[in-house]
Amino acid sequence: MFNKILIANRGEIALRVIRAAREMGIGTVAVHSTADSDAMHVRMADESVCVGPPSSMQSYLSIPAIIAACEITGAEAIHPGYGFLSENANFVQIVQDHGLTFIGPTAEHIRVMGDKITAKDTMKKLGVPCVPGSAGGVATLEEAKALGAEMGYPVIIKATAGGGGKGMKVAETANDMERAFQTARAEGKSNFGNDEVYIEKYLTTPRHIEIQVFGDGKGRAVHLGERDCSLQRRHQKVFEEAPGPAISAEERARIGKVCADAMADINYIGAGTIEFLYEKGEFYFIEMNTRLQVEHPVTEAIFGVDLVREQIRVASGMDMSFQQEDLQINGHSIEVRINAEKLPNFSPCPGRITQYHAPGGLGVRMDSALYDGYSIPPYYDSLIGKLIVHGRDRPEALARLHRALGELIVDGVDTTVPLFHALLAEPDVLSGDYNIHWLEHWLETNLGNA
Repeated sequence: MFNKILIANRGEIALRVIRAAREMGIGTVAVHSTADSDAMHVRMADESVCVGPPSSMQSYLSIPAIIAACEITGAEAIHPGYGFLSENANFVQIVQDHGLTFIGPTAEHIRVMGDKITAKDTMKKLGVPCVPGSAGGVATLEEAKALGAEMGYPVIIKATAGGGGKGMKVAETANDMERAFQTARAEGKSNFGNDEVYIEKYLTTPRHIEIQVFGDGKGRAVHLGERDCSLQRRHQKVFEEAPGPAISAEERARIGKVCADAMADINYIGAGTIEFLYEKGEFYFIEMNTRLQVEHPVTEAIFGVDLVREQIRVASGMDMSFQQEDLQINGHSIEVRINAEKLPNFSPCPGRITQYHAPGGLGVRMDSALYDGYSIPPYYDSLIGKLIVHGRDRPEALARLHRALGELIVDGVDTTVPLFHALLAEPDVLSGDYNIHWLEHWLETNLGNA
């Protein structure tokens, strides 16, 4: 087991890793920019190293600075959290070249799954069901139009290196194809340095279902059920729950086994999430995230496992502490993402926290790096907390979420808390009858913004 690990991240996810490591008796090193000198993860870690100025490119994304911090402190392993360098195959290779351990998948697995065309081809070969689409990249508008006519509209054009909703455009009809094709390519080029795109059939009313998988890198892998992440704004998840309210036990077992078997076949190591669109009883693979997800706590709640602890264990060479038959669902869990954003436009709202009170009580977990007097810097993602609740069933979890939201106090900045109060009054949300387009339609009607 490691004696000391460095967390190459910030905010609530850095705290999450520090807490797991501390329970395991492992020393921790926090890295931070000059803008994060007073951040909670810096205060909580055993050691801290400043790795650069506020800009992410010069601090949290600076590979030389991260490696140097390991050398200075004697850290043996790096946990990347999510975002930043967590899915950078080049970083993983450099970590290994310096005799350090990356707490996550191999560089090769990250590389394969990071390119959506390669990922789709790989998953097809592994027996994972995929959305009908182009066999590879689509280079010309003429080719795109021919594929649209062949598959039937609507279709979606996606940047092969895309993510976070960028580089994705829908063509409802043939008349929309030129605009969608050119825009997706331009966004792919500007955001990811790669203008290659591919085309898929666009499902009209799907749910977003993701399967949590975990492998030991030795040919053994399990699945930990599914999460329903269908309530999204501009492809960004805001409300996640497990298990999915529309998924049967039979469907869960079927798609879960397919995913676990696929990960075992490739000797996958660590946590991963295989994402699907689900419509009319069928699952269609869209991408794989080779890291811990923001919404991992809902899976932890219903299975009673610590995914970060397990990541650290297998990265150190130990076996998984559970097998598939050990994993039984207990109750229902929901997570809402609390962002420092001003409604109705969801514009970032950094500033000083004048009062903060986290909700508590049975079945309530608040993952946040906030504290009274903390100043939210304007340089990073607006996520400031995740409120997670767990109940014996979905109605109890919803009631607990309503109660916990009422207890939460974040003064000094605007947040998205009012959005969740409003959503919990909606019959469709209470019944679980929604798809990936539901929230944007609701926002257009109720807030005049999507």
